[in-house]
Amino acid sequence: MTSPTPRNRLRALLTPAERRLFARLDSPQKIQTFLDRLPANFELQGDTVMSPRSLLRARVAHCAEAALFAAAVLAFHGQRAWLMDIRALPSDQDHIITLFVERGLWGAISKTNHAILRWRDPVYRSPRELAMSYAHEYCLPGGKKSMLAFSKPFSLARFAPERWVIADKDLHWLMDELDASPHDPVAPKTVMQQRRRSAPVELRAQEVVDWPDPRKHRTNRKPKRKTKSRR
Repeated sequence: MTSPTPRNRLRALLTPAERRLFARLDSPQKIQTFLDRLPANFELQGDTVMSPRSLLRARVAHCAEAALFAAAVLAFHGQRAWLMDIRALPSDQDHIITLFVERGLWGAISKTNHAILRWRDPVYRSPRELAMSYAHEYCLPGGKKSMLAFSKPFSLARFAPERWVIADKDLHWLMDELDASPHDPVAPKTVMQQRRRSAPVELRAQEVVDWPDPRKHRTNRKPKRKTKSRR
């Protein structure tokens, strides 16, 4: 007796409602639209890395949670499920995207609350070319460019879907695996030190958000640990 394919194994884990939703999201473009409509997860109760199932229950998402959800939907449709970690300076936050390929070209699904680091059309010839499209706009509030490196495509096929698609517990362990995976630098250190700061008009554009941050109206407490949720 043959074992079920990874695609069928994933489908068997989902509830009927989850399967219907995943079936409707049959293109990267539709997945992105679904994620754009979800409110941002500001982690008001503490750090989270929700599984795709938990995301659907909570109906909020930050970049890592959205990336995992997008990867699960792609896997449901028999496509490869890759993540990419975009690493920034310690004073900034990392960003996580989902990679996909159409007609031999790479694109990205990306959940962010800002006017930067968003969706990328599949027009890039390699993962590096795609990653570098984020380098100019990735900066700190003062204008210092902060993107340092990006991971090689990180396949989720090595992990049983039970561990990450329907898990009830937060997936901090998976983010640790991604963070520890091989990364390539944006450029040599001498070049990185000479990057020009973002112009004032570029910084003003970053003030445009999809969802207002409720913490702006509360005490400005800093998070206890570095998370991947702000971008």
